[in-house]
Amino acid sequence: MLRTIDLRGTTVADYRSVLPRAAFDVAAAVEQVRPIVEAVAERGSAALAEFSERYDHVVPASFRVPAEALAAAEAGLTPGLRAAFVEAIDRRRTVATAEAALVPVRVELGPGAVVEQRIVPVGRVGLYVPGGLAPLASSVLMNVVPAQVAGVRSIAVASPPQAAFDGLPHPNILAVCHLLGVDEVYAVGGAQAIAMFAYGVPGLCPGVDLVTGPGNIYVVAAKRLLRGRIGIDSEAGPTEIAILADATADARFVAADLISQAEHDPLAASVLVTDSVALADAVQAELAPQVAATRHIDRVRTALSGQQSAIVLVDDVEQGLAVVDAYAAEHLEIQTADAAAVADRVNNAGAIFVGSFSPVSLGDYSAGSTHVLPTAGCACHSSGLNVHSFRKQMHVINYSEAALMEVAEVVETFAAAEDLPAHGAAVTIRRPVVQS
Repeated sequence: MLRTIDLRGTTVADYRSVLPRAAFDVAAAVEQVRPIVEAVAERGSAALAEFSERYDHVVPASFRVPAEALAAAEAGLTPGLRAAFVEAIDRRRTVATAEAALVPVRVELGPGAVVEQRIVPVGRVGLYVPGGLAPLASSVLMNVVPAQVAGVRSIAVASPPQAAFDGLPHPNILAVCHLLGVDEVYAVGGAQAIAMFAYGVPGLCPGVDLVTGPGNIYVVAAKRLLRGRIGIDSEAGPTEIAILADATADARFVAADLISQAEHDPLAASVLVTDSVALADAVQAELAPQVAATRHIDRVRTALSGQQSAIVLVDDVEQGLAVVDAYAAEHLEIQTADAAAVADRVNNAGAIFVGSFSPVSLGDYSAGSTHVLPTAGCACHSSGLNVHSFRKQMHVINYSEAALMEVAEVVETFAAAEDLPAHGAAVTIRRPVVQS
């Protein structure tokens, strides 16, 4: 089911050139969403209604979800599901609270010369929760909890309206919002939701400073188009898993984990990197019955057989580490001998799952870690969504007259070298007047 890429005995200057990846043309999608974004900016709620009818096939009675609908959604949870939501929230909050430990910095460079670094939460954020192929209630807590711990004062959530639920988002999404105390929730999906957050809609939704959360290519395109007007977390592409495994790995576990990500999306990537041909063969054999038994069989088969998925054969774990570092997976599992030591040597991954009993699905829900992670190789320069994603760091400069005079000549010299004399003059004018 998975194609094979054999890198054994080869010398490749850049593994990224031979590793599988899904095509994801955000630039083309930007032009498709531009009219939607402009219409929301110009016509507000009327445009939201038009696009809701066109894309979601339902227009909510109210784009803002009523408080009683949020409460009813939580009340409708089974005890088991409510307990699962609460446990996941508690674990993510515990980790997020530890993440928040960054403290302000105050540096005294000399008498009266002080620079401080102040840590300030973003004022208002819009959090997007997909509602397409799966109602991702987990995305609510993954976005809301770190924002709350960061101290964000105003949090709004948007998720597509569902015809099956009278134009409201999925009840599980509403229930988690209510459990978290978020009462500003909108039944708006797609690019129009991002535009609503970016421009604001009079009488409905004030604009926000930052938008976070995953979505399809049109959501990503809208985020790219509006970046600058708003801050964004990332341009998340289709989900992906890479598994670095050797002969000690259990083929059943590896196959199950590859399938778990393929279940998300036909474009999802599932990549096994291994130095064991026996394991590769065993995983291929395991895939057939496990795929046949899964609910979303067509979606899984499409993802596993796509250009973005493969088994990559390598000479040894050393080469495997070089390959997975080049791939920079959103999710990277290490299923090798001494997995923790191997994991310590990884430089590029959104999140690392160590050993046979840390599957990606644990991180998707209840590990306490974030599941909003960089995709498409962006883990080589970006981090997953966390408390600091919702905070700004500001320098506060406080110099006395004497402290400024100590460096006045330095500033004036630097300004002259850059041919910016007014910069230097702004210091010179502050020099004490020498009485003759």
